[in-house]
Amino acid sequence: MEIGGTSAGKFKAYEYQSVILPIIVIRRLECVMLKWREEKKAEIRAKKPNQTEQEIDNLVRKLEQNPQQASFSNKTEWTLRKVYEEDPTLLEDNFRAYINGFSENVDDIIEHFNYRATITQMVKNNRLSPILNQYKELEIGPDELSNLEMGYIYEELLRRFSEQSGEEAGEHFTPREVIRLMVELLEIPIPEKHISIYDPACGTGGMLSVAKEHLLDRAATSEEKDRVEKFVTVHGQELSPTNYAICQADLLIKNDRQAKVFLGNSLIPHDSHDPKSREPGDQLPEKDFRFHFMLSNPPFGVTWGGKDGLRGRNAQTQKNALPSRDAAYQRRGVAFPSDYAGQDAAAR
Repeated sequence: MEIGGTSAGKFKAYEYQSVILPIIVIRRLECVMLKWREEKKAEIRAKKPNQTEQEIDNLVRKLEQNPQQASFSNKTEWTLRKVYEEDPTLLEDNFRAYINGFSENVDDIIEHFNYRATITQMVKNNRLSPILNQYKELEIGPDELSNLEMGYIYEELLRRFSEQSGEEAGEHFTPREVIRLMVELLEIPIPEKHISIYDPACGTGGMLSVAKEHLLDRAATSEEKDRVEKFVTVHGQELSPTNYAICQADLLIKNDRQAKVFLGNSLIPHDSHDPKSREPGDQLPEKDFRFHFMLSNPPFGVTWGGKDGLRGRNAQTQKNALPSRDAAYQRRGVAFPSDYAGQDAAAR
């Protein structure tokens, strides 16, 4: 996958992320949406062979707007390809109409990318048409790329964008091998009853996703897999709006309705009534929430020190554990960077 090139040519390196990542997320969501529509049309044709194509289209559109039928929707007729191939003088208007046509849960993702402002900048730089042309038919649906593979792509893009803009790339990347090791060390069982897994710094959601996928891989029977799907819930918080948006898109594609991820800084209290607060704080405070297992990865390559550093993060992992009556499930895993106390990286 090419980064920049014709699409981001007039943007500076630190702006690439705001241009490329949202359109990739939108295209992946679109691939899922278009496949869902075709499958529904096939179902209706089989059940109602006398229906005209227009009647079938209308039925599918009606079903799509029902959250019980589709995890997200778009009320317009547009796709990225149709927007690009339509009247070029209406390109911006049509693209904005398409973006604005998404359901509220996708709109939340678009808002946290601050993508509408980026569209304005793309139009100003005469980049909207090249960007749409580059990504309008990119095959990145779940049939082509699994959620795990897509997670690697997102994190690789974040790493490369961070390097180009001078940030610390380790802030975004969690090796999947580390996550699987932590799940094994925590001895998370195939559940007989509800268990919860929490990540207070969940990034793009890789640790939560891989933890649940690892349990599904370990399940020996279909009955055990059903128990994992039914009883295991994942919960997270993330400070970066971009990472939060990617995480929410991934959960939408998986249609994991039990997962709960919030935008917030788990190291500071949340006070929605404080006008001086510049960022959302802990959305899952100790007094209201407890979790059976906790996985956390202080960012690799990033210095953790001071009052909000490693000590603060470690304290947070201690706070949200379940009370002693659930001690059988009360375990926490924290991945430490290799420079912590001069030791090698380890899961503890």
